[in-house]
Amino acid sequence: MRSFKVCECGAPLQMIEEPTPQPVGTQVLLKVKAAGVCHSDIHIWDGYYELGGGKRLKLLERGIKLPLIMGHENVGEVVAVGPDAKGVKVGATLLANPWIGCGECVVCRRGEENLCKTPKNLGVFSDGGYATHLMVPHPRHLFEIGKLTPVEAAPLACSGVTAYGALKKVGPIIKDEPVVIIGAGGVGLMGVTLHKAMGGKSVIMVDIDPVKREAALKAGAVAAIDGKAPDAAKQIIAATNGGAWSVIDFVGSSDTVKLAVDSLVTKGGKVIVVGLFGGDITVSTPFFPMRAMTIMGSYVGSLPEMKELLELVNRTGVPPVPLKTRPLEDANAALNDLKAGKVVGRVVLTPA
Repeated sequence: MRSFKVCECGAPLQMIEEPTPQPVGTQVLLKVKAAGVCHSDIHIWDGYYELGGGKRLKLLERGIKLPLIMGHENVGEVVAVGPDAKGVKVGATLLANPWIGCGECVVCRRGEENLCKTPKNLGVFSDGGYATHLMVPHPRHLFEIGKLTPVEAAPLACSGVTAYGALKKVGPIIKDEPVVIIGAGGVGLMGVTLHKAMGGKSVIMVDIDPVKREAALKAGAVAAIDGKAPDAAKQIIAATNGGAWSVIDFVGSSDTVKLAVDSLVTKGGKVIVVGLFGGDITVSTPFFPMRAMTIMGSYVGSLPEMKELLELVNRTGVPPVPLKTRPLEDANAALNDLKAGKVVGRVVLTPA
């Protein structure tokens, strides 16, 4: 087995060759065919998350330990199964849900393992798919990809289900009012295309990069606003005919969350923060009751949402988000390009 591991934060990933593990119990071993490169990998690679005010949440404080094989957007071929792994056949090509909990707590039992207090997420708290092989702990985390190719399906494990989970939180108003999306990266572009598939009315995209704004318009956004413009909030209010009802922030910086709140002048509006860029904000507390305002977080997606998403995509078609493939050996280069803002859409590593 060959993998690229984070052995030291901020240092290049190290290529490691070691014996291929063999599954026991309910484990399922996959030969990785596609592994998406996600911006949250940058935070793990750097070793911290910005909390604002000069504060940082470090890996160890979050429970992440090194060395670690990153990669949480994975599709692979089943090559071996443990004796207790039921319903999985060798040779099947499956998507691995990475958002894995203890499987026993109240949250896990209702299907929301992504919210478990003792997570075992692939590529975050346990080894992921920047490797030739990946061990999945239980068949319940494996999904048929239908008519999708491994490269098309892999980003759905995070980029797709994260966008889908956030859009679901908008609620029924998604069909009647425009949704504002901040951040036209891989998740944001996925959000534009999934929004349409979910029957949404329209999307207004906000991004500071003109290239990414253009990509959002090509993906179906009705307008694209420069988030750094001095009157960005006024532009959003005008584009939404008096103020946004819902803003999904796939960046999650101090500036973007503030912009989202400033754009939410209508009563009953909602800001959904997804991105992990980092920072802090100050919000006047009377706005919460006076505007009936909601600020909430959304963390990836649940097992039922993963199933719903795959069914939706197989029914409506693959989201036309730009995808670029690179060999596993390009893992370091792919991360550097993503960190430098050179990636439009998603990069997918192809170990096999």
